[in-house]
Amino acid sequence: MLHVAASRAQSSSPLGTTLGFNAWPHRAPQLPAAEGLRDHVANGKLVLSVDDSIRLALVNNTDIRVDRSQIDFALHNLERSHSPFDPVATSSFNDIRTKSLPTSTLQGAPLVNNLSQTTLMGYQQLFPTGTTFQTTFIANKFSTNNSFNIVNPSLATSIQFTVTQPLLRNFGLFPNRAPIFIAQSNLKQARANFTAEVSNIILQVARDYWSVILARENLDVQQKSLDEAQKSYEHDKKALSLGALPPLDIYRSESQVASRRVGVIQAEYALKQNADVFRQDIAADLDPAIRALDLDLTDQPAPTGELPSMDIATALARALANRPEFEAVKEQLASDELTIRLQQNNLKPDLELSGFYWGNGLNSSAAGIDIGLTGSLSQSFHFTYPTYGASLSLTLPVRRHSAQANLADALVGRSRDQYVERRTNQSITLEVTNAVHALEQAKLSMEAAKVAESLAVDTLHADERKYALGAEPVFFVLDAQTQLAQAELNLIQSQVGFQVAVAQLEHATGDLLDHHHVQIVEPHK
Repeated sequence: MLHVAASRAQSSSPLGTTLGFNAWPHRAPQLPAAEGLRDHVANGKLVLSVDDSIRLALVNNTDIRVDRSQIDFALHNLERSHSPFDPVATSSFNDIRTKSLPTSTLQGAPLVNNLSQTTLMGYQQLFPTGTTFQTTFIANKFSTNNSFNIVNPSLATSIQFTVTQPLLRNFGLFPNRAPIFIAQSNLKQARANFTAEVSNIILQVARDYWSVILARENLDVQQKSLDEAQKSYEHDKKALSLGALPPLDIYRSESQVASRRVGVIQAEYALKQNADVFRQDIAADLDPAIRALDLDLTDQPAPTGELPSMDIATALARALANRPEFEAVKEQLASDELTIRLQQNNLKPDLELSGFYWGNGLNSSAAGIDIGLTGSLSQSFHFTYPTYGASLSLTLPVRRHSAQANLADALVGRSRDQYVERRTNQSITLEVTNAVHALEQAKLSMEAAKVAESLAVDTLHADERKYALGAEPVFFVLDAQTQLAQAELNLIQSQVGFQVAVAQLEHATGDLLDHHHVQIVEPHK
């Protein structure tokens, strides 16, 4: 530790240390640990259903935490958009003393010595109509050795009120509140985008969950196939030792054992890879103790009850009503319209009308009596000696290259976002159509796979019986075992494909969050 500290001290420049650049920075707060995972540990395994996995992902998933920040930024930007209407209070005090040689006999002293002390307090605020209100209080004490000054020291006070109203550019509520409206629209858009991203993550968690189950069932099928091949090989070895099998026929069953052992090894590592991806979804990879646990995923791929179905027209109607992408595009187009109007406002000439009313005071009365600071303030606040007037100013630039370019950008942005809206409609329509077709295909495939698996079982039993009776060689038994393994795998794949197809259809129609009882909490305003 001492050596490290010395190295840091030697590497720091004296100038940087003086200016504070080398100060040790404040560390960012540590990220929270994954929550809720230990509640699902039982018998040394992480036991999860699909709903459990989704809840854990919503709490712990890193992508969700990152995506959630866009709502926070939009909320902060909305708060920032009110800043032009924040009142501003100012104050200052100046103390100036001067000594100078006189240049005229009217300066009244051989060495002119003046002291001026000025106190200023101000308040300024912009209102949503574009009106600017400003008030300023000024108090000045002036003392001198000039014998010609009749009020010495003098205490001059002034209270000033000024109101300025734009008449063309920035006139009215819209141009002044447009940034707020745009920020509100951006907040709604950020929330819609976050909702869409949460739906995508839920779909991904469901896919990865069923991928682990598929890999697990594939391993079981491969292991079962290996066991059957091993059983046939043991039978053939016994037959060979008894002289009931030609020596060259033993290689076929031995080759099947080796081949199917390769399948088991590949299935084992495929399961590990899919499990690691799933652990990352629910942040189980962040805790070494949890990461080391085996997964026990409890949902079964075989569907129960009546199988869901939906026609394309109904699915498209639900997607139009529920998909947050449509709301995001709508809010973006609304923001574009506001931006265009705001840029059109910036092209107008700057015409302003100002009116002011001042009250002035001095520590001297009409009779020449010194009435002090209190009298000066009384004159100012009672407007005994007022100053008032008005002004009209016009700023008319010959060209507005920047404002014209900004308006052109806004028009291009609206046109672009209209095409984005069209692309969103096209992509969601295609997604819904594909999801409906995928669900129907999954149902038909599952029914066909059930029939194929049943027939493969019957075929294997028949070939085993024939082989036992010596009616056919072992080739047919081994082939039937392979066909059964493939049929069982096809059935599992079709069942998992059906579960994924259901989740994809719910995602396409925008019902996925409601199905899993997920609600995006409104940000505090």
